[in-house]
Amino acid sequence: MKLAQEGITRFEKGTPLYIRPMYWAEKGGPWVQEPDPESTRWCLVIFEAPMRQPTGFSVTLSSFRRPTLESMPVDAKAGCLYPNNARAIFEARSRGFDNAVMCDMLGNIAELATSNIFMAKEGIIYTPAPNGTFLAGITRQRVIQLLRKDGATVVEKTLRYADFCAADEIFATGNYSKVVPITRIEDRVLQPGPQYTRARQLYWAFAHSK
Repeated sequence: MKLAQEGITRFEKGTPLYIRPMYWAEKGGPWVQEPDPESTRWCLVIFEAPMRQPTGFSVTLSSFRRPTLESMPVDAKAGCLYPNNARAIFEARSRGFDNAVMCDMLGNIAELATSNIFMAKEGIIYTPAPNGTFLAGITRQRVIQLLRKDGATVVEKTLRYADFCAADEIFATGNYSKVVPITRIEDRVLQPGPQYTRARQLYWAFAHSK
């Protein structure tokens, strides 16, 4: 925190910043691929990054899937997972969409290529239950906590793509953009709804509180 505060002072006051800590091992063990923990290095990167405006974005179903815990470290924010995210985004962009909805290996919805996903139907908020195939982000957890404390019904369960296609509203949560609406899924146009608005207002109140 002290390093972050020091870094922030090097920018003009009010500059939108993103703080990214990273660590890696510089040396391998006797079998090359196994990292040597004693060679771990760490750095903190702070850079200017305006937050995405909540104007909404479009999504489509990706042909790429989230791996399982047995095949990749999906329970961590690991750099080795980013290429899979990137190819899902490239595919979505080639089809005229902004982001991709990704399934797990069983065909259940896991998350977006870059963030967690929520939907609302008849006043109830749903989000995929953590099943070891995606990182249940800190913003996701905070939004669920704030919504439930505010009296909203939030259900974590197994969801299919058809559930999202039939949803009243869809929104995403993530560390980069916090809470933003999804305004198109395939050819269906959506409007930012009351549950999304509630989630964003609650999160913003929390973020600016003491």
